[in-house]
Amino acid sequence: MNSVIVLSSAPSLTPLLARGALRSPFKRPGAGVEFPRTRLVLPGLRPDLGRLAAYERVCGFATGDDGMPVTYPHVLGFPLAMRLMSEREFPLPLLGLVHTSIEISRYAEMPADGIYELSVHVAGLSPHRRGTEAVLVTEVRGGEAVVWESRSRYLARHRTSHTAEASREEPAPLPAVAEWRIAADVGRRYGAASGDRNPIHLHPLTARLFGFPRAIAHGMWTVARCLAAHGVPERARVEAEFRAPVLLPGTVTYAAEGGRFELRSGSGRVHVRGGVQPHPG
Repeated sequence: MNSVIVLSSAPSLTPLLARGALRSPFKRPGAGVEFPRTRLVLPGLRPDLGRLAAYERVCGFATGDDGMPVTYPHVLGFPLAMRLMSEREFPLPLLGLVHTSIEISRYAEMPADGIYELSVHVAGLSPHRRGTEAVLVTEVRGGEAVVWESRSRYLARHRTSHTAEASREEPAPLPAVAEWRIAADVGRRYGAASGDRNPIHLHPLTARLFGFPRAIAHGMWTVARCLAAHGVPERARVEAEFRAPVLLPGTVTYAAEGGRFELRSGSGRVHVRGGVQPHPG
């Protein structure tokens, strides 16, 4: 890392979204360009228990548990990630950036009333058949130890000469477990709990400005909702791939078998696919 910036508080997401949107037309994405080598660090973080409870309710986690849900540290670290991605030095345009996957490792219990240190940095850029992906790494420390970390991939679509990867054989559909009717206000409720008020998730009118017929659910809400139903061990590794947006309101099928899960539509289109494994050690 070239530099470390220690923050006194988490930045507000709304101005970061606006700044990133204004800078987006001037970005020139590509896998070979430079990216910021800064690590942002936020020490002494105490989760807001009210917002945590709201997050648990909208995602379907049990409320009042001592520990945080496995996906909640992503919410805590997202403002730091947004600050990095909205910087002038970040080469990918924030407008149109798509969260394609996340890998999470939780190494220990994370009490909701604990004190943590967050850090976020850009690990690198890589070519993708549809453009360029950035990898952002978030770490959470409790004391001296890393208790949680994630790697998120964000795709900027653009013309590229990168050779397409060989198409993967689609796995057989998992057995259906439940049908969920998702309300039209889920995007607004999740946005209020998480702070991520991207207009594509809030109202049909604002979503149409970005090419969607209706508002779409946050990708991290879809995976959190699946994990709330699936269950996650205290020490676990979670992987999830975001395949297609979920339109709001809508009806989806939650399917699971063993450590795998997926969310799909009635037509069989997969929206999110992932897996949970106990972490070794």
